[in-house]
Amino acid sequence: MRITTKGQVTIPADIREQAGLLPHTEVEFQFDGTDVRIVRAASPRRTDGRGARVVANLKAHPGDVPMSTEAIMALTRGD
Repeated sequence: MRITTKGQVTIPADIREQAGLLPHTEVEFQFDGTDVRIVRAASPRRTDGRGARVVANLKAHPGDVPMSTEAIMALTRGD
């Protein structure tokens, strides 16, 4: 296996499958002075995505529904 002029190398499919390295998986390279290792990068929690914004908005504007939980559940059940 050769490294391309751009520094790229293809990880063989069987190794990718065994390691669970799917497309778009973030990886890191570690060098101990002799050997190079490729490891899955720790995935940071995204705080800038749409879901995070929705949750932040819900937390900032708590509901003001005057109904009790029991009354709401009764409506969803059709009681």
